[in-house]
Amino acid sequence: MYDLILKNGTLVNEGQIFASDIAIKGNRIEKIASSIDVETKSTVDLMGKYVIPGLIDDQVHFREPGLTHKGEIATESKAGLAGGVTSYFEMPNVNPTTTTNENLTKKFQLASTKSVSNYSFHLGASNTNIEEIKKVDIHQAAGLKVFMGASTGHMLVDDLNALDDIFNYSPLIVVTHCEDQKTVERNEQLFHEKYGEGVSPEHHHLIRDVDSCYISSSLAVSLAKKYDADLHVFHLTTEKEMELFAAGEADQKKITAEVCVHHMYFNDSYYAQLGNQIKCNPSIKQESDRQALIKALLENKIDIIATDHAPHTWEEKSKAYTEAPAGLPLVQHGLQILLDFYHQDILSLETIVEKTSHNIAKRFQVKDRGFIREGYFADLAVIDHEKPYEVSKENILYKCGWSPFEGHSFKSSIFMTIVNGNIAFQNGKISDNLPFGMQIEFDR
Repeated sequence: MYDLILKNGTLVNEGQIFASDIAIKGNRIEKIASSIDVETKSTVDLMGKYVIPGLIDDQVHFREPGLTHKGEIATESKAGLAGGVTSYFEMPNVNPTTTTNENLTKKFQLASTKSVSNYSFHLGASNTNIEEIKKVDIHQAAGLKVFMGASTGHMLVDDLNALDDIFNYSPLIVVTHCEDQKTVERNEQLFHEKYGEGVSPEHHHLIRDVDSCYISSSLAVSLAKKYDADLHVFHLTTEKEMELFAAGEADQKKITAEVCVHHMYFNDSYYAQLGNQIKCNPSIKQESDRQALIKALLENKIDIIATDHAPHTWEEKSKAYTEAPAGLPLVQHGLQILLDFYHQDILSLETIVEKTSHNIAKRFQVKDRGFIREGYFADLAVIDHEKPYEVSKENILYKCGWSPFEGHSFKSSIFMTIVNGNIAFQNGKISDNLPFGMQIEFDR
């Protein structure tokens, strides 16, 4: 007997779109076939809705431990469920920072009693923790996060000798935030001299400019080539940086690239309206940059789409530009942003699935997730692409309680999210008494 049969779905998986049923037993997909009519504990008729692998977001900030006034593992993983995200890799710039293996283990222990979706964590690099990096368990941590630009938690790695050691010795894929801090600081000084207290969000992309990104990302790429290291560059934002990356399959390259949904959606014209709400690092830049990112994504120079979900309280975001923190909450609405691109004939469903699930599983060697396959974990998102969804205070699940998309109507809705065989989200509601998610395993 099966536990759950999904009838009449339209599956989007591995470059194909086809009608199929899915039978789930325990926490795994047991059978995929055009028609499955056997005894089961539960059946859901999807009436042709699209079924995709649950998203694996490789870049989120859930703010725990130490910053839980902004977000928590419990609240943000639930928000992710409402956005079709069934697995995530979380960032190390919390308090205390995840720059030791002891703190990394503590985060896994924390998530095991709080996260309703599947989880892993990046170990964080610093200028001085190379011995911790060498000792990391490659079957536990997702990657090694290197902030080659300022970060909360004082995790800036700006010592060139430390960077040499990191790229030379890291047993994990090196994942980087690339902005050159000296360039940013020089620009900050110039803008303060010119505008004084008048420096505003509309100057943000000029302070954290194209050069600051290119100098840093080109350094990361050169170090990766020097040491034949595995490198994945997070949240690229500029047309100029695209020359650093080659087209190809995600699991056939040692240097891969990523774009985030907000850098695909917004450009600098939105600062006048949204101000600090879209202040983020690296910054949202010009329309030509936005277009270049989408072009590179379609050319397979960019391999992965993520959110960089980074919640802050409304009070924090309401401060003056220079005091407001960088980052915005996105994990609940990232898929809907991409589905709007689908409706505009910019992205195909197959491309969305490839860049949000398949390629993360390939690049990070995730075990038994990221695809709709028999024997794989039943992590699925069901999309109602014909039902609009308006973002409102009432349906925002982030602990911070706000979104730059409040009042916006997306063209598609997330109908259902299934995690490890359990219906975790359906018809706009998180399910009651959800089991906790599982620690993600890696085939390394």
